[in-house]
Amino acid sequence: MFVWFLPLHSPHVWLIVPTTLNQKMGQCLGCVQVDQSTVAIRETFGKFDDVLEPGCHCLPWCLGSAIAGHLSLRVQQLDVRCETKTKDNVFVTVVASIQYRALADKASDAFYKLSNTRGQIQSYVFDVIRASVPKLDLDSTFEQKNDIAKAVEEELEKAMSHYGFEIVQTLIVDIEPDEHVKRAMNEINAAARMRLAASERAEGDKILQIKRAEGEAESKYLSGLGIARQRQAIVDGLRDSVLAFSENVPGTSSKDVMDMVLVTQYFDTMKEIGASSKSNSVFIPHGPGAVKDIASQIRDGLLQGNSTHQ
Repeated sequence: MFVWFLPLHSPHVWLIVPTTLNQKMGQCLGCVQVDQSTVAIRETFGKFDDVLEPGCHCLPWCLGSAIAGHLSLRVQQLDVRCETKTKDNVFVTVVASIQYRALADKASDAFYKLSNTRGQIQSYVFDVIRASVPKLDLDSTFEQKNDIAKAVEEELEKAMSHYGFEIVQTLIVDIEPDEHVKRAMNEINAAARMRLAASERAEGDKILQIKRAEGEAESKYLSGLGIARQRQAIVDGLRDSVLAFSENVPGTSSKDVMDMVLVTQYFDTMKEIGASSKSNSVFIPHGPGAVKDIASQIRDGLLQGNSTHQ
């Protein structure tokens, strides 16, 4: 674009002429300027004549030539908001972004065949989206938004190519459900996550209880083995003591030795109970003769332990 400086009568005064006036003056002189990424439509006596490329062109207006208008070849963007309903009866607003441009070799079609390009594109977008989204439920709509964009692009490309326009790119930039639906979806997801957390927590408690029970069982098992070995050791020790005493003291039987051992242990126990200053024991009438029953029980245990050992 040019700005002309016209000198006035004074050599030091210049008049700056605006660009629009510059173009009009150029037309008056039979010249016209076409900017970059733009084409001009030339008519002769109202009939289409030629498409003028960017640059300076001769326009003999006296022969009926005139510029009918200019057409931009730049990529333009149109954002379309379309409200529709999904298969599961949820109303959503789909925002589609359409990028398009006029073709230089079909500039006459783009200039003459459509009076409202943006409105025409918007109508096709509405038609495709409202035909595609009702076939999908809400979750599938989010998952298949690329398929929806592809369907819109194919339909627009097929329709707009007849009018001299190229569809560069079609994007589904947003899918907005109703605010109540968003809140319900968030609550459903939160409940599902809480349920999963509770399940995992219960599973952890179950594993902990099982491990604790297994530990207690193992502990009791080992404790039982220890008690059994302790008793076996006591029995073995008593048996060895009885046999050694019988061999070293002639004329004594195993019964005599066992009675003596039990009486000795009886008096040792009584001594320990009486020697404790913090003892709260209560003695009932009894005598050493009560050891007889204990002796018979131990004797039976010794006999069983001896048979097992053999």
